[in-house]
Amino acid sequence: MDFTLNEDQSEFKALLRQFVDKEIVPVAREWEQAGRYPTEIVRGMAEMGLFGITVPEEYGGLDLDPVSFALVFEEIARGWMGIAGILGSHSLACRLIAMHGTEDQKDRYLPGLATGERRTGIGLTEPDAGTDLQGIRTTARRDGDHYVVNGAKMWITNARYADPLPVLVKTDPTASPAHRGMSVLLIEADTPGFEVTKDIGKLGYKGTESCEIVLDDVRVDADQLVGGVEGRGMQQVLSALEWGRVNIAARSVGIAQRAYDEALAYSHERRAFGQVIADFQAIQLKIGELGTQVQAARLMAYYAADAVRGGRADGVTGMAKIFCSEVALQAAIDSMKVHGGYGYSTEFEVERLYRDSILMSIGEGTNDVLRTVVAKSLLKGETTVG
Repeated sequence: MDFTLNEDQSEFKALLRQFVDKEIVPVAREWEQAGRYPTEIVRGMAEMGLFGITVPEEYGGLDLDPVSFALVFEEIARGWMGIAGILGSHSLACRLIAMHGTEDQKDRYLPGLATGERRTGIGLTEPDAGTDLQGIRTTARRDGDHYVVNGAKMWITNARYADPLPVLVKTDPTASPAHRGMSVLLIEADTPGFEVTKDIGKLGYKGTESCEIVLDDVRVDADQLVGGVEGRGMQQVLSALEWGRVNIAARSVGIAQRAYDEALAYSHERRAFGQVIADFQAIQLKIGELGTQVQAARLMAYYAADAVRGGRADGVTGMAKIFCSEVALQAAIDSMKVHGGYGYSTEFEVERLYRDSILMSIGEGTNDVLRTVVAKSLLKGETTVG
């Protein structure tokens, strides 16, 4: 058993770390507090080819292996989790198109998406449907050579830049079970009736926008149906979201790593009672626990990433997302405790890490729902322990 990165992965991680330390870390706190969109960082990621990490090489992408994919999100989230969100939704949508799109759809969109010339996201969540995707109400009625789409989407990352946006719809609202009547349409940004109505204010996860979208009699060419066959939308989305759980697990590791780094550095700087606080056993216990949990989460994330090489691995990716996200939140809290009162200040990184970490237990399926997914996988023998 080899728990180390190979040479290519190690070099790739070093390149990512250099980019994050130079381009993201110095500006993250200031730009986040100012509500400034990270245009220059996005441009830098495009120059590195990171918008093509899930695009096949034949379309100009990097087509990264899943562990290298995880490294991207770990390192970027270490600098600023919101930036990882810009890349995350884009990468999942690219993977969906690459896996399930028609040849025409791949040829038309993937080359531009790989370079970042085009950007995208994924339109799933609605005001009354989050984790329960079968409960969506957005419909697409066939009308000759078009679909007429009506509905609304919420919390859509990259909504103001997505072109096209894959949107989950019900092409047959009467189907039972509901997933048999669900499809994905690629909707271009300038389509009449497609409107991004507002940005949603958030506790954390800033740097990228999360928007509400209204679809009012949006006429979409029938050839924009992903895969060209109705009723396969749920399977298409779930296959992409499996990598999404790896994405969230890796982002969580990045947050936890930064929380540890900040706590460790501060423990050597802060003095109390005539000595640095790193000399106090209470602080040492916090640092020891932090380091242990971060490394355990990292191994779990990489294990889950490796597991998806062979296809669906719902149980393992669910375990990783649950564990890593909860480590991220606890790491942020413990780092805040090491910082004392300064941890509560917006002049230090820790409060942002805390705000960002909370989303990790919610995004890509809440942890409680994922526990049921893991349990079902274990009960069916699809995932084993030991």
